[in-house]
Amino acid sequence: MAFDPGEVGKASRFHALMRLVRIEHTLFSLPYAYVGAFLSGFKVTLWEIIWMSLALLGLRTATMAYNNIADLDIDSQNPRTWNRPLIKGAVRISDAWWLVVVGSSLYFVSAVLLNFWTAVLSPIPWIIAMSYSGAKRKHSFPHLHLGLTLALAVTAGTIAAGGDEANLLVLLERVPWAFFFGVLFWVAGFDTIYAIMDYEFDVKHGVGSIPARFGIEKALKIAFIFHLIAIAFFGLAIPLYNLGWIYALGWLIGSALIIYENVIVWRDLENVPKAFNLNIPIGLILTLAAIADVLVKLYGGG
Repeated sequence: MAFDPGEVGKASRFHALMRLVRIEHTLFSLPYAYVGAFLSGFKVTLWEIIWMSLALLGLRTATMAYNNIADLDIDSQNPRTWNRPLIKGAVRISDAWWLVVVGSSLYFVSAVLLNFWTAVLSPIPWIIAMSYSGAKRKHSFPHLHLGLTLALAVTAGTIAAGGDEANLLVLLERVPWAFFFGVLFWVAGFDTIYAIMDYEFDVKHGVGSIPARFGIEKALKIAFIFHLIAIAFFGLAIPLYNLGWIYALGWLIGSALIIYENVIVWRDLENVPKAFNLNIPIGLILTLAAIADVLVKLYGGG
C-alpha cells in the first residue's frame, strides 16, 4: 500500500506546487461551504460565492503547504511519502512558506470582504486548520481534528451568506448542523481508514492515529461506526431542511458508496487507496444533490 495522493514525479515546478497543496482536494471541499450557504435560508449572491470560494482556496492552500513543512521530519522517514515535493526537492521550503503567506492572506482578505462576522471569526478556522499537523503528535484522534476542519466549511458558508443580515446567534441557529456533523464523522472515518497504510510506521515512531492506538481490526470498526453516524446525520438533513427526492436519491447513492468503501477494505487492506479515492465522488454527490434540491425548489416551482 504505497499509495500517496501527495507524491510528485517528473513535473514542472508549477505542477509540483499543485501536488504540494493537493489542489483537487481543495476543489472538492468547496461544495461544503455552498451547502452551508444554500441550506441556511439566506439569499446567496454571486459575490458571496466568489469570496467564500477564494477564502477556502486560500485557507486550504496555506494549510496544506504548512502541514507539509511541519510534517517534513515525519514524511522524510516514511517510505510511503518519500516522493512528496518537499522531500524530493521539487519544491523549496521557501516556496512552501510563500504559499502559506499568500494562501493565508487570500483567506483573511476574502473573509474581511465578505462581511463583519466572517472577518471577526476568521482566525478560528485558520487556527484549527493550521494546528492539524500537530494533532498527530499530541493524541490518537487527529482524524476527528481533520473532520472538524472540513466541517467548519459548512458553518463558514452560512455565515458568509447571512453575515450582513443577522446577528451571530441567528447565524449559528441557521447553520445546517446535520451536514456539519455528517461531514465531521464521514471525514474522520475515511481518514482513519487512510491511516491504516501507515500503521507500522506510526506505531514505531509514536505518531498518533486510531490504527496505531487500537490496532487495524478495531480501527476498521471505529471507522465504520463513524461512517454510520455520518450517514445518519446526512439522512437527518432530509426532514430538517425539507429536502426532496433529489437529495434523497443523492443520500442513498452516497450512503451506499460509504458502505462500499468500508466493505472493500474489510475484504482486502490493499483496497485502502481505492476506498480513499471514492470520497471525492461521495462528497460531490451528497453536496451537489443538496444544492440542486434547494435550487429546484427556489427556481423550478418545486
